[in-house]
Amino acid sequence: MCLGTPVQVVQSGEVMSLCHGRNGDEDVNMLLIGQQPVGTWVLSFLGWAREVLDEQQAIEINLALDGLQEIMDGADTIDVPRHFPGLGKTWEEAGR
Repeated sequence: MCLGTPVQVVQSGEVMSLCHGRNGDEDVNMLLIGQQPVGTWVLSFLGWAREVLDEQQAIEINLALDGLQEIMDGADTIDVPRHFPGLGKTWEEAGR
């Protein structure tokens, strides 16, 4: 299984950009989305940028990945509204 992770462009390049994310620095291929300015958030899959994100999207994806990591580390439960804010709103709207 491949999970995309948000990374932020630190040094912009036409083909490869140095980005920083939850797993540290990585070189990311930008050919699928084009060169992006420093500070831009992108969703990286196995070293390839697939989508430009806004900062809020990057935060929410990282929260979800934090929740998944807690489960993988043995947590019995997680705080769903904190780790999955969009899902929490959907459940509240559904009256759950």
